Amino acid sequence: MSTNSSSVPRARIAVVAIGRNEGERLPRCIASVRAANQTNELEIAGIIYVDSDSSDDSPQLAEQAGIRVIRLRDGQMTAARGRNAGWRVAAQTLQPDFILFLDGDTVLHPDFPLLAWQFLVLNPEVAAVFGQRRELAGNHSIYTRVLNLDWVCDPGERAFFGGDTLIRFHALREAGGFDSTLIAGEEPDLCRRLRERNWQIQHLAIPMTDHDLAIYRFGQYWRRLLRAGYAFAQVSARFRSTGDPFWSAEARRNRISGILWAGTFLPVFTATLLAALLPPDTLGVFAEHRRLMALLPLSLWLAMLVAMALRTAYRYRWKSDSWVTLILYGLHSHLQQVPIVIGQLVWWLDHRADRPRGLMEYKDIR
Repeated sequence: MSTNSSSVPRARIAVVAIGRNEGERLPRCIASVRAANQTNELEIAGIIYVDSDSSDDSPQLAEQAGIRVIRLRDGQMTAARGRNAGWRVAAQTLQPDFILFLDGDTVLHPDFPLLAWQFLVLNPEVAAVFGQRRELAGNHSIYTRVLNLDWVCDPGERAFFGGDTLIRFHALREAGGFDSTLIAGEEPDLCRRLRERNWQIQHLAIPMTDHDLAIYRFGQYWRRLLRAGYAFAQVSARFRSTGDPFWSAEARRNRISGILWAGTFLPVFTATLLAALLPPDTLGVFAEHRRLMALLPLSLWLAMLVAMALRTAYRYRWKSDSWVTLILYGLHSHLQQVPIVIGQLVWWLDHRADRPRGLMEYKDIR
């Protein structure tokens, strides 16, 4: 893809990275931005790091790297608030034409800013573009292995972008930026407002960032899914009665699936436990098949889970060449519905109590 240098003025990209307790991940992110390709038509005007009250030395590391640091210390800590603080300072100090949003735990591909900008130049109806995000340590744990496939999607027009994207500054400002009250799901919320203004969002089949989820324990995995459920409930409730009930269908499907899996497991587990603990003389003619009876309900439940996981693995076989990974992804796709629906319940309880909630963290300090 190329552009005509005589007709395209020199464009300025401001990079806004956000983070909290990023540690060693942050200098790596900053270095990758500085290594990005620039041309006579495009420059990266500066980097702004917004820190959400880190308890480690992330702000100091950013200052040592020579970039502007904004520290958020009071109030509700959300990614949306951090991004808003960053792009508004960039607007005052860097006069950007485009904003490149990054999470502080990512490594930017050197070609992405240039290729993404060229696409936006050739497609004035597109407000924002994003590329392929992958995990730096995709096989370091079972959790990063399956969650890595969540980033894999087909190129083309999309409903929303994620944490990493290149966006036209005037489109971002016109839409009012992110909603700082959302603890997650702020990108889909912004994209909905962009689409209302007839902007498009495009996913490009080019490398964008390597990401470091750093999830190595079940507790981290569980908390991340709780946050996803919270976002589903919070965003979908906002638009439920509008002409575009965004995420309402997804939230409803999750409630059905999550309640189904949890609701069937509990009686199955209870039946298995009772069959194992009941005295043989209470089982009558079934006493000699006691062990089989104890295992039968749970075996049927597991068989249903495996069958549905295999169906999901086959459906998404284009995401990976590894069938082991695909089967694990299939199991994840169904079992994740339980913590996600619990996350929806947590939002409902917070909403009823008018109780604001800050960041729902899942990473360890690095």
